[in-house]
Amino acid sequence: MDQVQQIARTFGVDWPHLIAQTISFIIVCVFLYLFAYKRVLAMLEERRQRIADGLANAEKIKAELARTEAQRQEVINQANSQATKLIEEARAAAARVQEQETQKAITAAEQIIAKAREAAAQDHARMLGDLKREVGRLVVQTTAAVTGKILTPEDQRRIAEESAKQVTA
Repeated sequence: MDQVQQIARTFGVDWPHLIAQTISFIIVCVFLYLFAYKRVLAMLEERRQRIADGLANAEKIKAELARTEAQRQEVINQANSQATKLIEEARAAAARVQEQETQKAITAAEQIIAKAREAAAQDHARMLGDLKREVGRLVVQTTAAVTGKILTPEDQRRIAEESAKQVTA
């Protein structure tokens, strides 16, 4: 121990001051531990807990966002399929309407053609009747002029009928 005292004297260690400073240092360390260090540790633990909660919430939010995105995509896909279905139904309905309108137009055209044929047949019959009367009148007039005599109404009727038969044939 003699060596320890010699080293202490060489470095100028004053034992009563060293012990007093050591006791003061221990007292300061106890006070700091009791009043500051515990609070700092509690604050650090609280911050660590908040960070852990924040990370857990971030994971929950991330999972919820992924689930919401999947639902949104599913809704979009359903809307697209419904839109496609509606478009196909509209096209089918348009084709049906077009077919119905085409049939109506064909029916109307056939009716117009039938009426035109009927009108043409009536005009033809009327014109044929007019032609027969006119030919009969001309024949009677020509016969009267050629024969030089006045034809009786009976003769005129008979000649008109014969010429009408010949025109018809």
